[in-house]
Amino acid sequence: MTRTDTTARRPNPSGWLGRLRSTLRLLYHSSSPTAQRFQAAVLIVDLAIVAFFIAAPLLRDNQSFLWIDLSIAALLALDLGARALAATDTLRWVRQTPVILDILILISLLLPIWLINLGFLRILRLWTLTRSPLFWRPLRRWGLMGYREPIQAVINLLVFLFIVTGFVYVAFSHRGDTGISGYVDALYFTVATVTTTGFGDITLPGTGGKLASIAIMIIGISLFVRLAQAIFRPNKVHFPCPQCGLQKHDPDAVHCKACGQVLNIPDHGD
Repeated sequence: MTRTDTTARRPNPSGWLGRLRSTLRLLYHSSSPTAQRFQAAVLIVDLAIVAFFIAAPLLRDNQSFLWIDLSIAALLALDLGARALAATDTLRWVRQTPVILDILILISLLLPIWLINLGFLRILRLWTLTRSPLFWRPLRRWGLMGYREPIQAVINLLVFLFIVTGFVYVAFSHRGDTGISGYVDALYFTVATVTTTGFGDITLPGTGGKLASIAIMIIGISLFVRLAQAIFRPNKVHFPCPQCGLQKHDPDAVHCKACGQVLNIPDHGD
C-alpha cells in the first residue's frame, strides 16, 4: 500500500464531526455574542426544567403532562449530548458531579410514573455557572467586581434554599401528617427552619425528618452568617496589585503578599 493510500484511508480530524465539536466548544465556552446568546438559551432551558418541576403536581392529571415531560427530557438529552461532544475529555467530563446529576434528572424525566421528579437539582447549574469567569465578566466590565463576594453568597443561599425546598417537597409532600400540600408549603418550612424561627405548624415526621431539619438549620445558619460577613465585613477587598495583578488583598494590607509591591488600598470606612 502506498503512502497516498494510507493517507486517504486515515480519518480526517477536520471532518464534519470535528467541525461540530469545535463549534459546540465555542458555543459553550467562548464569550462571543453568538455564544452568549446560545448560553442564554441553555439557561432558559434550565429555568424551564425547574419551572416544570414546580408545576408537575398540578399538571400530572393533565393529558399533556407526559408530552411536556418527554419534551423537556429530549431537550436535556440534546444538551447533555452537545456538552459531551464539546468536552475535550469525554470520560473525565462524564464523571463530573453536575453531569451525573443531569443524568439522574434525565432518568427521572424519562420514567415519570415510577420515579420522583428530580428537576429541582437543575438549579445547581446556577451554582456551577458562578465558577466560570464568563459569569462574572459583566461585573468586571461595569466595575462592580467589589460586589462579587456578596453576590456569590446570595446565590449560594438561594441555591441551598431551592435544593432543600425541592427535597422536602419530593420526600414529604405525599404524607398527610406534615402539613406540606404544595411547593409554597415546602418553601415556607425551609425558610422557617433555616432562620430557626420554627413556628411548628409544619414539621417533618420521624427520625429522618428531625435529622433533615437539623442539617437544614446548621447549613442554613452558616450560609446566612457567610452572607452577612460578605456584605458587612468582607474577608478580602478587590484591589488589583499594580505589579503582579493579584486581585484580592486583606483590607489592611500594606504590601502585596504575592510580589511585595506597596499598596494604597482606599479605606472604604471613610
